[in-house]
This record gives sequence, structure tokens and C-alpha cells, in this order.
Amino acid sequence: MSAERKVVRTRDVMTDEFAMIDGLMTVRDALQIFKDQDAKVLIINKRHDDDEYGLLLLSDIAKKVVAKDRSPERVNVYEVMAKPVVSVDPHMDIRYCARLFENFGLAHAPVIENEQVLGVVSYRSIVLKGLLEH
Repeated sequence: MSAERKVVRTRDVMTDEFAMIDGLMTVRDALQIFKDQDAKVLIINKRHDDDEYGLLLLSDIAKKVVAKDRSPERVNVYEVMAKPVVSVDPHMDIRYCARLFENFGLAHAPVIENEQVLGVVSYRSIVLKGLLEH
């Protein structure tokens, strides 16, 4: 008889390596926040109750600003961010989170509960924290 597997939840592996910013900010200012706060992800705040969160990764900036030879001082975050984003519940089993990432081509997702961003989950945190620490 096999032992029961302990369920590891996204809240157990999520990180706080993110910062909340405004979508009207320039990409140059966003880059400074990435650097100053050692953030892996920037979450773009909702502008009003009917809005959705956005997400900005360094890869978005590389693809949509650097590769297209655009000036980071003249591009606003809202022009290059992903929005709306797929979010995950903090109680989701990391196995299903990994499957969700695969099904939708994701690498990062905000962990949201009661309309509040609690953290960010990524393949890195799922594997390193989910498998090594549990």
C-alpha cells in the first residue's frame, strides 16, 4: 500500500519577488523597479473595480521594446504588458498549476485571493520549492 502524497499548494511555493506598478509608467521606470526591488515580475494594478490585473516580464520588454528598437522612455507599460492574465488560486495543487501553465503556455501567474495579489508562482518556484522543499 502506498503512502498518501502530501498536497503542495500554490501558496506554499509562491514568491513575493514582484512589485505592483501603474500601467501609465514608462518602461524605463519599470526597468528601474525591476532592478531596485529585485523583482522577477511586475503586476500592473487595476485602474478601477471593473479592470483586470496586468503582468510585465523582462521578456516582454525584450520582445516588444528592445527587438523593435523602441525607446523605453517613450513606451508606457500598458503598451507591452499582458492583460488580462491567468491567475491561480492559492489553494490549487501545484500539479494542476503546472498543467495549467502547460495548457496555456504560461511561465508565471499571479496568485490571487479575494481580488488581492498574494504572490507569484512560476515553473521555477513549482519545481524548486514544490519538489525540493516538500
